[in-house]
Amino acid sequence: MLAGRVVAAFSRRFIVATAEGDLRCQVKGRHLQVVCGDRVEVRRDGADGIIEAVCTRSSLLYRSDAFKSKAIAANVTQLAVVVAARPSFSMELVQRCILAAEDQGIASLLILNKADLPEIAAARERLGLLTRLGYPLVTLSATRDVAPLRPALHGHTTLLIGQSGMGKSTLVNALFPGADAVTAEYSEALDSGRHTTTHSRLYRLDADSAVIDSPGLQEFALQHLDADALARAFVEFRPFLGQCRFRDCRHEAEPGCRLREAAAAGEIDPARLQLFQTLRRLQQNAAQRL
Repeated sequence: MLAGRVVAAFSRRFIVATAEGDLRCQVKGRHLQVVCGDRVEVRRDGADGIIEAVCTRSSLLYRSDAFKSKAIAANVTQLAVVVAARPSFSMELVQRCILAAEDQGIASLLILNKADLPEIAAARERLGLLTRLGYPLVTLSATRDVAPLRPALHGHTTLLIGQSGMGKSTLVNALFPGADAVTAEYSEALDSGRHTTTHSRLYRLDADSAVIDSPGLQEFALQHLDADALARAFVEFRPFLGQCRFRDCRHEAEPGCRLREAAAAGEIDPARLQLFQTLRRLQQNAAQRL
């Protein structure tokens, strides 16, 4: 048996880095769930390997929809959401990603790319909703200089995530010149990019730091979180949770709702409470469909 770490995930096929080199691997049986970043035990099978077991994870990030949840990366210590001055990005999607990270106790980082474009000031202003909560922001142009990002990556296993067209693959190529990540132009007419990354891949930045590149996305649901977990994922809600008049408060129209009072008093941003209410209704609708 060999110990290793999954550095690439292609559906049910994987590349595992071991002390003896990289091995192409498959999974033993269909019950074993393996994702990029997993630490695994591998048995050699000729020139390839069979993943026999997954070691205990420190974290596991999911994305989900109304019907199923999908694990996307394991043993991550930081989630970096890549956005850009152009094309436009979804603030709701950015927040959903950060909420998933908060649920796993993972640090979050905002990366604002394409700093050379005139829309950069407006993009930075939109992100103020999150930077005011303490989420760090690194602004850069991946085609010019990624040096501002390196200190924020040191000591972490960072999952890069973001919508298509944000320049994530360009950023990976700048950080790791041998990566050869495929890039593509975005469509100005559609104000969106297209997927170029088709699988997750882990790259070593140094002995203490790694980056996992993941496929671009256009949606990120949170159906795997129940109502209580969802509320706790909003960091600014935490001082007020458990203080409502009713124990089963839905934070909608109930009298004595501490979250609604905090929003009215400016202690939390009303837009964040509205997002929570929207996400909770989506959870309820999904549960009813099931």
